[in-house]
Order: sequence, then C-alpha cells, then structure tokens
Amino acid sequence: MSQELCVSTVDYHTAGEPFRVVHEGVPALEGRTILEKRRWALDNIDHIRQLLVYEPRGHADMYGCFVTEPEDAEGDLGCVFFHNEGYSTACGHGTIALVTWGLEQGIVPITGPQTPVTVDVPSGRLSTIAQVKGDKVTSVRFRNVPSFVFENDLSLTTSRGPLKIDISYGGAFYASVHAPDVGMRVHKDDLEALIALGREIKHAIEREQNVVHPLEPELRDVYGVIFFERVEGGESVHHKNVTIFADGEVDRSPCGSGTSARLAVLDASGELPRGEALIHDGIVGSTFTGTVVDAAEVAGTPAVITEVEGSAFLTGRHEFVLTEADPIGTGFLLR
Repeated sequence: MSQELCVSTVDYHTAGEPFRVVHEGVPALEGRTILEKRRWALDNIDHIRQLLVYEPRGHADMYGCFVTEPEDAEGDLGCVFFHNEGYSTACGHGTIALVTWGLEQGIVPITGPQTPVTVDVPSGRLSTIAQVKGDKVTSVRFRNVPSFVFENDLSLTTSRGPLKIDISYGGAFYASVHAPDVGMRVHKDDLEALIALGREIKHAIEREQNVVHPLEPELRDVYGVIFFERVEGGESVHHKNVTIFADGEVDRSPCGSGTSARLAVLDASGELPRGEALIHDGIVGSTFTGTVVDAAEVAGTPAVITEVEGSAFLTGRHEFVLTEADPIGTGFLLR
C-alpha cells in the first residue's frame, strides 16, 4: 500500500492531559506572526489536525500543536495549538509540555538547573523557566500574558436554573461556575452532566455576549467553562476544577490558561492575596500552582500578571500513517 501521508509526533501528558507535539511530516507554517500561522494552518493543513485528533489515531479529548519558528530572534519556540474543534489561542498545559519536549529533545539548549525558554503562542509571548535535573525537566513555570476579568456576575438562565457567572481571560476566555451552585461535584461521576452543561453555557454566552479581547479581535469567544469547588483545610487557597472546552472536550489537567483566568477572578474578589499560591487541582487529582505576581492593564482594564507551574512526562513517539486505500480517511469523532 502506498503511503499518502506520514506524520511523526512526540507525545507527553501534563498533569494527565495529553499533548501531541508534531515535529515531522508537515510543511513549515507560513506567516510572520503566530496568529497568521494559525490562520494558515486552518486553511492548508487542517486535515493533519484531524488525522492526529480524530479516531482511530486520536480521540475527542486529544490535544497537540504544530511547532513553528518564533516570531523573532528573541524567541526560542513557536507553536499553534489544536484540539477537537480547531485551534486555540492559548494552552498552559501544552506550553509546559512543549518546553519540556524542546529541552529534553535538544531543540533548545539546557543552560542550567533553571533554564529560561521563550515561547510564542497565538495569545502572545510567554516567558518560561524550566527546572532541570541532568537532562530531564522536572517542572515548567510560565509567565502568562495579562489576565483580566471581562464580566463579573453575569446572569444566565440555564437548564439547571439561573446562574451568576464570571468571564475572565487568561490567554483565552473562560466562564467560571461554582459546581455546587448547579448541584454537581468536580468528580468523574458527574462528568457527562458537566460536559452537557458546559456546552450549554458556552453556547448561551456566545448568543448573548460579544466576548472579544480589547486589543486583538482574533482573540474572542468563550473557549471553556471552568466548574470549580473549594477544597477546605490547609492554609493555602485550594480549588479543584474541571474545564469543558472546545466541543465538549474535557481537560484532565487543572488547565493552565484557565488557572490564569481563575487567578484574575480571585485577585479581583480579594480571595487570593497577591504573591500567595493557588493550589489548583484537576479532576484526576493532579495539581498546578498559580500565583499573581504583578499588576497590569489592558486597554484601561485592570489586569494581573500570573505564573503557573506544572510538570509534563513523555508518553510515546509515534508515526501516524494515512494510506490511499483507507476508507476512513482522516477519521471521525463519536462524541
């Protein structure tokens, strides 16, 4: 059988969430900026995204990126993130995995036990610090683009009754919902109901609100719905969450850009003092830590600078093939 398409990836998980780094078998993404490269990917190689995300080679909750050149000589890596619905503007767990891959594969040189790596993503430029032991990365901390509250206490009518929802930005826009307010827990037993309600809330907000970044109109719309609950005990602010994003996709990790979005809400409400860490658990029990480290402003709106830290682990190296005779083509999604 002749090979129509062959794509190589290195796969990681960050706090349980998959991340597929595409490093061979795709053309160089065209464009000067990462946003331009993102548009080019949609128009020219979206079939490769489908091949790697869709069944039988992937699944509805798969995530990954096309690696690109940075926007200028000050950057080390660039990337365009993808998922089951298309292309995201930010991905914290993916940034952690990408930096881990870049250092462990020798794409970016290790310069010491704390190695800085600069990454260009669609939402902007991220400064990261990797903790390194020998030739292995033990964790990555990224300093995110400015995060801010877009809408506070938005009233929304849902199938679970009326809700008050905060919308905030952490590289992408997220709606925050206190899970007990809708009679649910951040637990796998409630996952199908959380997915359904997450889709409902996302679509309802998009019908009623024009959610757009004030400086970049391409950064728009609600990307995910974060269902959270507070974990009592201990001296730190401790939350557990699950993020339903894209087309009902479930983040197994605590969601990196979502952590930044939550930090903006917690800072604005005064629940989390600046400089103190948020312990942020995901639905599978993994943890990110997040901190507000500085104040900022976005087009006159108060904002914060956040740092989020987590760890990624190698899960496999793959060569994905699509033959001309395969009637399934680039695949399918059942959910």
